[in-house]
Amino acid sequence: MVEDAPVDPRGPRFTAWVTAVVLAVVLLTGWWPLLAAQALVFAASGLVSLNLNPWGQVYRLVVRPRLAPTSEREDAAPLRFAQTVGFAFTLVGTVGYATGSTGVGIVATSFALVAALLNAAFAFCLGCEAYLLLRRFAPAPVRRQQKIEK
Repeated sequence: MVEDAPVDPRGPRFTAWVTAVVLAVVLLTGWWPLLAAQALVFAASGLVSLNLNPWGQVYRLVVRPRLAPTSEREDAAPLRFAQTVGFAFTLVGTVGYATGSTGVGIVATSFALVAALLNAAFAFCLGCEAYLLLRRFAPAPVRRQQKIEK
């Protein structure tokens, strides 16, 4: 796993718009290989590095240079968690569609689409909020105190 630097918050919103389009196309067509491709995007960016997200690359290389600079940054950890959650939903959706359980595919893909639209349209990252909630209620890690010899 790679430690990602803080990110421009406009990038995840852009990727959420692209993801929403991909998921809407899947729901309209039932073409599960496209959903499988999106699942791979989520897996790579959630489990390895946000830099592996091709939609993020389009934002960094094509869109961001055309925007005014921003000093605003957000932590990458909640975004990676959200991508991992997206991976779980798209994986379930892909398996559902591929095995003929179309209802499962539609429901899982719909949940992922709602989350993507919330992020894209309202800057509300459902997975990020879940990450922060889990962090708040998770037990604090035990820290070892280092003895410093003088």
